[in-house]
Amino acid sequence: MPRLMSVAFTEDAVRARTKTVTRRLGWRNLKPGDRLTLCRKVMGRRKGEPLERIVDVEVVSVRRESLSEITPDEVAREGFPGMGCGEFILNFFTRAQRIQSHEEVTRIEWRYLDGEGGDR
Repeated sequence: MPRLMSVAFTEDAVRARTKTVTRRLGWRNLKPGDRLTLCRKVMGRRKGEPLERIVDVEVVSVRRESLSEITPDEVAREGFPGMGCGEFILNFFTRAQRIQSHEEVTRIEWRYLDGEGGDR
């Protein structure tokens, strides 16, 4: 059974199949070939709030890297085309999770199993 992953901030990019990469603090045991079910929200749902599954993906690459290594192309692949690297790190890691740019995170790349998008 695929592991569930929340994509609340990038749901539109997932639905458009333009998001093919994410960075997470944990997820160290993930490996290529693993499957994920991307969901609107996994944790923190109110009582009775349904789990909304969006799409299944297959992990194609997993590695640990410093946030400071992110490039504009990678920010776009994260679902934020046009956003600067520093702004991305500040908004989604430093402010939200207190993770600094020199810290390592897990970079996860996937392909969509429905055959749409993700052609890289």
